[in-house]
Amino acid sequence: MRTLVIIALLMLGGAEMVSVKSENAPRKEKSTMEPTSVQDLSHIMIDLAIRRGVHSVAFSPDGSIVASDKDNTVELWDAVTGQAIELEQNFWVAFQGNWTADINSVAFSPDGRMIAGGINESEVICIWDAATGENLRSMKENAPNALHWVNTVAFSVDSKILASGSEDGNLYFWDVETGRKLKTLTEDAKNIFSVAFSSDGRTLASGNAGNTIRLWDIATGEKLKTLTGHTNWVFSVAFSPNGRTLASGSWDKTIRLWDTITGQQLKVLTGHTLTVWSVAFSPDGLTLASGSQDETIRLWNIATGAHIATLTGHTAPVKSVAFSSDGVTLASGSMDSTVRLWDLTSPLLL
Repeated sequence: MRTLVIIALLMLGGAEMVSVKSENAPRKEKSTMEPTSVQDLSHIMIDLAIRRGVHSVAFSPDGSIVASDKDNTVELWDAVTGQAIELEQNFWVAFQGNWTADINSVAFSPDGRMIAGGINESEVICIWDAATGENLRSMKENAPNALHWVNTVAFSVDSKILASGSEDGNLYFWDVETGRKLKTLTEDAKNIFSVAFSSDGRTLASGNAGNTIRLWDIATGEKLKTLTGHTNWVFSVAFSPNGRTLASGSWDKTIRLWDTITGQQLKVLTGHTLTVWSVAFSPDGLTLASGSQDETIRLWNIATGAHIATLTGHTAPVKSVAFSSDGVTLASGSMDSTVRLWDLTSPLLL
């Protein structure tokens, strides 16, 4: 069996102690109840030992770095070793003086130069230099109805626009270079949980508390389509690499696949026993990963809708999943305060 590397980061008195332990993992038999279920195949487990769990994980475009929220800052990890990456500065949320707040969502810019964070404070977003941790700019919407925290952020494919969705239903486009608000997209839902840009740079998808997904024209801000079918809140949306399919995960425990041209629902994927918090496409567009309140990650065949495997190991809800650019590694973040890296080339999965 593959060597299991466990990296524990224990925070004592403000100092971090890192211990690395390698040991031979015991051989595990496949379950007779579910042949596609495999026990803990995560080859690296990073224990952040933080109070609020991990809400968001993201890979750098080259797949060498994993970013995650760590209470009121961002932490970077080497995707090969799992070791923390030390930077000149610490991704502070610098807004209105010496002020910090927890981070709900992190996103790498496609050019690899920046990291954005949606902040657990009234309509605040921060952008940092990915190489140094320097706070490049902070944006805040001061409208009377901008009263709650930012749930989600995403960069456009050219790294020039940032989209954000918040707890009070506000959905905005921001100019990354200046921090200026470009557009307000009018939603009628009270909560925006997820946003995603299509690969051609033309469309934004948003998942909301109205049980629907909206597709938006990025150039004009016009609403193109409303996708209906979920029976509860939609927590995650993701475009396939070619932009023709959209995946969504919901409180109704299902994952749904949609044709982005027609708006037609293509498939309903069932198997999770609780809320689906996060969905992500593999780079080749053939596989979907989903993270759930049921503490598992599932892999799905996009062409057939078949369940490929269930990855277990997390001991609390899985809030976020992300593929590396080569599709070899999956990262997951959980309310158990760990980030896990999964080797998708394992013979047990293949």
